[in-house]
Amino acid sequence: MSPLLLYQLVAVMLLSIGLFGLIWRRTLIGMLISVELLLNGAGLSLVAAAQLTPASAVLGQLGTLLIMGLAAAEATLVLAIVVVVVRRFQTSDSSAVSELKG
Repeated sequence: MSPLLLYQLVAVMLLSIGLFGLIWRRTLIGMLISVELLLNGAGLSLVAAAQLTPASAVLGQLGTLLIMGLAAAEATLVLAIVVVVVRRFQTSDSSAVSELKG
């Protein structure tokens, strides 16, 4: 097996675990962790493809840094939303928060 195939298999595994967690988790924090796994799988796939193929390694690293920045911004915004939801509804269970009406 080539190293690229191994990295891509690990990236697909991270993506599938993240998708499974996003579908089956009920808490908002669990969903956030699942989205982070999805983004980490995408970043791993991008940097592995850039390093182990004739493509530009610098572009792969810049793309991965963009994904990491997106993940950090997403985590910050989602955590702020979770704090507001928990203060208002006293739970972080997504099924309990069905409507956000004022």
